[in-house]
Amino acid sequence: MKTHHSFAATLIAWQRIHGRHDLPWQGTRDAYRIWLSEIMLQQTQVDTVLPYYGRFLARFPDLASLAAAPVEDVLALWSGLGYYARARNLHACAQAVMARHGGVLPADPAQLAALPGIGRSTAAAVAAFAYGTRAAILDGNVKRVLTRVFGIDGYPGERAVEQHLWALAERLLPAQDVDVYTQAQMDLGATVCTRARPACGRCPLAGECVARRDERVAELPAPRPRRAVVVREGRFAAILRDGQVLLERRPPRGIWGGLLSLPELPEDVDSAAWVGQRFGLDVVRVARLPDFRHVFTHFTLHLRPERVDVAASGGAPGAGQVWLRLDALADAALPAPVRRLLERLAAEGTPTVAG
Repeated sequence: MKTHHSFAATLIAWQRIHGRHDLPWQGTRDAYRIWLSEIMLQQTQVDTVLPYYGRFLARFPDLASLAAAPVEDVLALWSGLGYYARARNLHACAQAVMARHGGVLPADPAQLAALPGIGRSTAAAVAAFAYGTRAAILDGNVKRVLTRVFGIDGYPGERAVEQHLWALAERLLPAQDVDVYTQAQMDLGATVCTRARPACGRCPLAGECVARRDERVAELPAPRPRRAVVVREGRFAAILRDGQVLLERRPPRGIWGGLLSLPELPEDVDSAAWVGQRFGLDVVRVARLPDFRHVFTHFTLHLRPERVDVAASGGAPGAGQVWLRLDALADAALPAPVRRLLERLAAEGTPTVAG
């Protein structure tokens, strides 16, 4: 097995030749841009993040502009990227940095980790890339590399295994070029030591890899212990009039927190009566729409939408409610499955109903 020094040196040398160097958040020491990329990349692939990153910077070119914006604008730009707590925390973090740190993200990983939405690994990555701070990261890519190279058993999400990996990550840190080493770990896990079909023949650590030596690459890292699949159900009303849909702002916590969504129908109520009573609208017709499912990290949501056409008059929107034109969906902060449903309805067209 390589010494800890040679492990880091090997990865740094590999990164300089074979690593990724053309991502839009590379080649900069701008802590804001680096922090934004790290938050977007949490549980999300690079190819998915790229267009969002560009649009986000065009609207919020610096931390001050992000902090000053309404959170609804932030959520709208995040719409479709998923894990919306990241967007709410991003906004809260920007405001906290303005208030506590004079608008500058700190170089100390401990101070970074104390901010909303920044955990230990993300704090270390931002500090390393922006300031050259010597700190260890432990994201999913790094966990996979370490468990395979060093033959570490157990699910990395278990506390004891994770603590062991953190201790190892700290010991492996080089004295210099921490930013290059950090990027090397990310790149090796993302492009070579992948979850499925890893390219072991191109890996600079192949000769020292315990998993490859013992033919356990497919077994490591150990998978999450199986859980029973949780399925939740929900009825939703697509209330339509004159090419518009009535939307409600979701509570800040829970699924789709802070986004605009369709009103959720209580179980075992007549949808026409409920819509009429709650919103003061004259319901003209109700039709069931095809059910569909949306998979979250810990459960699957079975959506049962109903189309409710209403008369053109009456029913001024209440607090947290808005009538949105179906041809203006692009700029709205909508959950991805709700957006897809409304796009289908927009394509079908909506009848004009006399008031």
